[in-house]
Amino acid sequence: MNIVVIGLSHHSAPVELRERFAFAEAKIPEALKSLRESGIAGEAVILSTCNRVEIYAATALEPVRAFAELKNFLARWGETPSSPNQNATKSGLEGLSPHQTDIRAQYSSPSPRRGEGRGEEAVGSSSDPRTSAFARLRRDQPALSPLGRGEGVEPVGSSRCDDRTAQRAVPTNIGDELYTLAEPQSLHHLFKVACGMDSMVLGETEILGQLKQAYALAHRHGHTGARLNKAFQRAFHVAKHIRTETNIQRGSVSVASVAVELAEKIFSSLNDREVLVIGAGETSEKTARALLSRGARSIIVANRSHDRAVALAKELGGRAVQFDDWAGEFEKIDIAISSTSAPHHILDRARLEPLMKTRQQRPLLLIDIAVPRDIDPEVNFLENVYLYNIDDLQAIADDSLKQRREEVARCEQIIAEKVKTLLETRSPMSLPFDLRPVPSLNKS
Repeated sequence: MNIVVIGLSHHSAPVELRERFAFAEAKIPEALKSLRESGIAGEAVILSTCNRVEIYAATALEPVRAFAELKNFLARWGETPSSPNQNATKSGLEGLSPHQTDIRAQYSSPSPRRGEGRGEEAVGSSSDPRTSAFARLRRDQPALSPLGRGEGVEPVGSSRCDDRTAQRAVPTNIGDELYTLAEPQSLHHLFKVACGMDSMVLGETEILGQLKQAYALAHRHGHTGARLNKAFQRAFHVAKHIRTETNIQRGSVSVASVAVELAEKIFSSLNDREVLVIGAGETSEKTARALLSRGARSIIVANRSHDRAVALAKELGGRAVQFDDWAGEFEKIDIAISSTSAPHHILDRARLEPLMKTRQQRPLLLIDIAVPRDIDPEVNFLENVYLYNIDDLQAIADDSLKQRREEVARCEQIIAEKVKTLLETRSPMSLPFDLRPVPSLNKS
């Protein structure tokens, strides 16, 4: 049996399309059982996250037939009432040519494009067929309203998107949005996914945890065997090797992660540090969550809409204060994140200077992610005050992303070598047809 992959991702399809084929985690064992009982695959793993839906299958079928059957399986499963994908259209998948394969190992190194929100970096390339198809699809579709939180980014602390399926119209004829990969490209893709090299944020580590969970779920229900067990275990090993031997995961590439990095440099440790959030915006919320995950003790939220402040404080396990009272918290806090819509500075040197005296000159980190800026740059001249605005954070993130991208070629080389080694350990008859040794016609 050989390993094949079929799927769609943020490279090839918008969230409106990806969500139609997403699998609820509770339904994945049932889907895997159905897939194996159909005879399409002897082993299978389904990976379903906000940014990708992929089926990894070990099959005895020829790749062309396997891809056609897997497409039909996705269509049928999308129409199953118990599936979260009730609105997926079967005709869209059946219209695909079984010969449309995505040989992604031939793609050039990715170039960055902006992800959701400032500071969230995405990896894509205009030469990537998946990205081009995505662009065509978006041109052909009517304008959509802004998407909610978490769409377009791998969520922290969650292995999957919300199981709910939004009621949006989707294309009835998808083609390049769905990619198919046969060996050795399927193994190359699996290794790249595990290493975060196919992620929206280049080198991010969340996807490795999601991949491990997907594999563990399939393994626990008896849907993996010798082929996928070896492939996935090798993928996890390669991810660890690349993490330790290259700089693909070094540095911070988002506003939230840069803020955490700066805080840890200023305070050494975030344990027992208190954080004030002024303005309950999306990026400030992400930053607060990131600080909490690294040990910050508590979050205080001030927002013009007090109800919103109360709601966010409850989510973060903190407390809310009235917007006009936020300055009273400066005596005890260590970090302030400001993101209001005020047309003027809400904090200037004249206001902060007496507040610093009540703090006995303890270090204060100010993260100003508002545009226009909330905090007057003059406060930087005060002793023990460290101010960073959105452009400062983005510059640090861009520099880190540049360093990560410089490691892509090295990582690709490591992955290619690991794929070759994996294939060489197989018996000749288990290799893909184009990789089997040609029998000699000479007779001794």
